[in-house]
This record gives sequence, C-alpha cells and structure tokens, in this order.
Amino acid sequence: FLEPVVRPLAESAAEALPSCVVTSATPIQAHTQSEHAQKIAVLLPCYNEEATIGKVVADFRRALPAAEIFVFDNASDDGTARIAAEAGAVVVRSPRRGKGNVVRHMFQTVEADILVMADGDDTYPAHESVELIRVLRETKADMVVGTRLKQHEEGAFRALHEFGNKFISKLISVLFSAHVTDVLSGYRAMDVDFVRTLYLKSNGFEIETEITLQALVKNRVIQEIPIRYGERPAGSHSKLSTFSDGALIITGVLLVFRDYKPLVFYSCVSGLCFVLGLVAGWYPIADYARTQFVSHVPLALLAAALEVLAVLFFGIGLILNAIA
Repeated sequence: FLEPVVRPLAESAAEALPSCVVTSATPIQAHTQSEHAQKIAVLLPCYNEEATIGKVVADFRRALPAAEIFVFDNASDDGTARIAAEAGAVVVRSPRRGKGNVVRHMFQTVEADILVMADGDDTYPAHESVELIRVLRETKADMVVGTRLKQHEEGAFRALHEFGNKFISKLISVLFSAHVTDVLSGYRAMDVDFVRTLYLKSNGFEIETEITLQALVKNRVIQEIPIRYGERPAGSHSKLSTFSDGALIITGVLLVFRDYKPLVFYSCVSGLCFVLGLVAGWYPIADYARTQFVSHVPLALLAAALEVLAVLFFGIGLILNAIA
C-alpha cells in the first residue's frame, strides 16, 4: 500500500546518482572486446583514498585496456567515489566497513574469468598486473601473488610490518608444509573457479591471509612473483593497525590450522599439557619417593589435572580428525 509513495522517491533517488555508480547487489558482468576473450576485472577496495584513486584507475586502464575496473567504496567520507567515477571506473557502494567485508562483496558481485585485486593507495604498480595475468594463464595456477619483500621503496613498510609479515609467512609455511613469502600482499590475480570455492569469514585486513590459507588447504596452485612495492604518496594514510591486526592474522592462522588439521593441532596442545603436568608433578613425586608422603598437594592436583587434559585433548583431536 506504500508503493504509490515509495516508487517515485526511489526513481528520483536513482536519477540523482551518477550512471557509473552501482548500488545494487546484483552480480555485475565484466565486459570484453571479444566474445571469446577472457573477461578480466580489476577490483579496488577503497576507503578514503581520494588522493590516489584517480591515478590508480588511470594506470590500470592503460595497463589493461580491455579490463573492467571496479572501485568498491567502503563508506568513504571524502571524494573517493566521485574521483573514481570521473576516472572511468565502475563505482560500487560497499557500506559495511572492513576490508574483509569489501572483498567478500567484490567476489559476490563481479563476474569475470580473471579477477585482479589491488589497493587504491597507489603502492602497487599497475603495469605488473600484465605479468600476474600472464603467469596465471601460462602456469595454470589458481592464484598469482605479487610479493613485496624483495623489491620495495624505503619507507614503504611501517615499523615492524616487514618483520611481522615474514614471521606470519614463515609460520604458515611450517604449519601447512608450503612455501609462501608474502601472505599479506593485496596484489593478486585469481581464476574465477578458485574464487568460487572460497568461504571467507574475515572482516578486516586478515582477509588476504585467509585467502592464502584456503588455497593451501584445498591444494590449489599458488605462484608468487616479485613486484616493486611503493611508498604511500603524500595525503594517503594506512588503515592497518600493527598490533591489533597482527594479532587477528595470527589468530586466524591458528584457527584455520585447527579446523583443517585437528589431529596435529590438538596433539600439540596435548603434548604441552603432558609436559607441564610432568613439571608440576616433579615435587610431589620427589616428596613421595623421599618420605612416602606428598607435602606439595596443590602441585599434585595441578599435575593430575594437566595429565587428564592431555588425554582429553588427544581424544578430541582423534575424533575431529575422523570427522574432517
């Protein structure tokens, strides 16, 4: 019964929006110049990047003239959406803040054969996307990652970020028996068949790590090529928090490891409880060996509890491994 009132308001609001701004959640089909050519889409998640987004869109248009460029505006309160639209990008409103939320929105919305994901801060060289796509096609990989640690400008990484990236990458390499060097890179070319298998839950900057982890546990082929990572231009500011986002990334790695390799995960926890139980039980055992009486009763109770937990955790690992 409200239709006579609502419909005119909706139509007038739609007419007020620029033609290149998309507000619907309906999948967007990327265009190509040839019917048989692979459709390529460049996906740029952005939040308050008015200082750089115009140049980034222009650079990708020159590097990949046949590709469709999508800017997903994550509720920016500056001129990011307007500048991106003026530069020739298709602007999609993504109101739920957080990079993970935007990436899920991008994957659900854009339909193309190859998806190139980058950032709108002008730190990733657009011309390297040609090489990412070439490697993706020639090696039949599922994902090609542009790694930043070998070539980067001075000041490109904030304090502790390079160390944290290497630590997390090494941790993943050990836990998942793989070789990855830059799991936090946001510059990736992905095959659409791989993207459709992803079940992503992260809301923030840990999303790139989650994409890599799911590729590893699903035995997908990952290739890495070095790119030159640039320093943020003046007026562009990083939204990454060193400690809070780093803690989220490490927690995410451990949770995925627990879900996909439960026997190994819970066996490690069981082993830790077993060793701590032996340490706590040293004095009670020594008491009994010397006097046939236990004077360190609290330690004896703690040791017994830890050994019971060790057995329980190992049993949980066996059960979850059978289910998985």
